Amino acid sequence: MSTSKRRKFSAQYKAESVQLVIESSRPIAEVARELGINEGTLGNWVGKYREANPEPARALSPVDAARLAAVEEENRRLKMENEFLKKAAAFFARTQN
Repeated sequence: MSTSKRRKFSAQYKAESVQLVIESSRPIAEVARELGINEGTLGNWVGKYREANPEPARALSPVDAARLAAVEEENRRLKMENEFLKKAAAFFARTQN
């Protein structure tokens, strides 16, 4: 059984490797092959980076904001109609007896 010495990577090397994946939007496996490191190792580094640096929430585009406002307005209207129908059904149920 042969024993291989475990490779150690500097923090700068890890940061630069992660930066290649993040900025180029290339698959981790492709970048790992290019750098000659295990893709699982690079994947762990990228995962830790993303966990420590979550992407900021994107602002809605004007079209999406308008759609959201319209959907919220419709939702409000439908809730009001639903409440009215519940009350009307209760009223008619009482008058039927």
